[in-house]
Formats: sequence, structure tokens, C-alpha cells
Amino acid sequence: MEKSHPLFCSIHNHTTFCDGKDDIESMCRAAYEKKLYSIGFSSHAPSEKQLGREIFWNLKEENISNYINEVRAAKERWNGKINVFLGLEVDYVKGKRSSLDSDITSMNLDYIIGSVHYICPGFKGKAICSGACAECGKHSDELIIIDDSMEEFCKGLNDGYGKDAEKLMNNYYDAILEMIELGGFDILGHVDLLKKNTINRNLWLKDNEIKRQREVAEAVSKKNITIEVNTGGINRKKINEVYPSLTFLRIIKEFNIPVVITSDAHNINDINGNYNTAVETLKMADINKHYIFNGRKNNKTDWLIENI
Repeated sequence: MEKSHPLFCSIHNHTTFCDGKDDIESMCRAAYEKKLYSIGFSSHAPSEKQLGREIFWNLKEENISNYINEVRAAKERWNGKINVFLGLEVDYVKGKRSSLDSDITSMNLDYIIGSVHYICPGFKGKAICSGACAECGKHSDELIIIDDSMEEFCKGLNDGYGKDAEKLMNNYYDAILEMIELGGFDILGHVDLLKKNTINRNLWLKDNEIKRQREVAEAVSKKNITIEVNTGGINRKKINEVYPSLTFLRIIKEFNIPVVITSDAHNINDINGNYNTAVETLKMADINKHYIFNGRKNNKTDWLIENI
């Protein structure tokens, strides 16, 4: 197999099976032409039944088998040219959805990205929870989507949290910490996704968020989890920096946590979009290596290490 130098992979990708614009074959071809070492597919796991709401961006239950079969067929077609891997991005919503759910664990995936897109403010703002509480069955529709439009995010902040942004921030990091403690996933996705709609808005004390981020890094350091350095926000022109931020990456460096550069691509053009920015940010954080996904061996993720 041809290897490019420097070596990169792209394992956070979405296709027409969920909210992506291009199909699996087109994405494989693009990754090969960009001389990547490997490409992985991470459709948003089905969650409509679990969350009790219609979700347009997730893989549909009835398409799971086709998704798995198409990725595995692509793995065979591209053998010897580029490594192709089967994964899912699985949302964590306490008591409702996680990577340890039986429908996920039975799929024999190469890897799982664990992410938090939803938080739950509680029943009429009276209770704060991470998706489950005594009244949670009554307010599943009140879940706030962290990376929704600015208008919807602000509506959730105002209606769900009474404009208390600090509580929202803490609720988000509580959910991240709960997901890490529960486990069942290999890669922590866009760990500070919250900033998509909050960056430069001074909604809470920065020192308080840094404290929460340090808690997250410490929790990850005790698990076999890799953190992605995700350029998706830049690719889609939502923010001008990677997830996680430079400040957060410096904390991650302190705990010696492995990182993998990903693009969160939803089309062929973004498969390695803004990787140069990710590399430069890692250098500023004094992180001098990144990890390249190389499959699963003995039920553990296998990585190559590339110096920066």
C-alpha cells in the first residue's frame, strides 16, 4: 500500500447514509487520491427510537445492514490501496443512548466515536440532568442540540436554562464525563463542541470552563481513549479553530493523551480539510505526534504514530 509522508488518516466521515453529501465509494476514492493511509466511516448511529423524536441526520434503523455491507464491500474493493474501516458516531444521552447499547455492541465495528450533541435542562428548567432524571420521560422533546442553529441554541438556553449559560456549560461537561466513565467507545469526538455557538460570547467565566476541561482530560487519561482533533467547524465555516481549542489541547498534552486528526467530513472535499491548521495547532500546544488509525486487534484499537 502506498503511504504518503507525512501520514494521515480520516476516520470521522459522514456519507449519504446519514447527513453526508457523497457516497462511500466517492469518499474512498477521494481519500485514496489525497494519499491518506486510511479512511473510516462513522455514520451517526440510529437514535430516533431511543430519544423518541425524529432525527433527519442519523442513520436509519432500516439502513443499518446496507451501511455495514457497503463499508465492508468497499474494504475489499480498496484492499491494497487504502485501508477502509467501519465505525459509528454514537451519541451519549444518559439513560437513553450510549455506545454500550446492545444494538451497537452487536455490530462488530472497527471503532466507535463517542460524542455529546444533546443535553437536557430538565422539566421546565426546574431540574438539571444530562438526559435522564425522575421526570425525564416527560420532557424528552426538551433535549437541546448543542450544535443546532444559533437561533435554536439560544432558545434552548433561554427556555431550558433561564439564560443561565454557566449551568448549560456544566451540564454539557457533566454529560461528557458521564460518557467517559461509562466507556464503550474508542475516540472522543469534538470534545468542546459547545463552543460552536458560544465562542467569543463570554457567557461564563473562562476559568470555570478550563477547570471542567481539566476534569475531562484527567478522566480520559485513565481510559484507553484517543481524543480527536477535529477540523469540521473550520471546514463548514462555523468557527476558525479546531475542536478542541489550543487551551484545551495544552491540558491534553499535560495528561499525555493520544490525539488523532479528523475532518468530520460530510463531502469529498473536506476529507482532509484544514489538516494543516490542526498540525500547526498541535505544534503550538507542544504536542509532537499524532495517531493514525490502523484497525482493531485483540479487541483494541491499533494505531500508528506519526511525528509532527
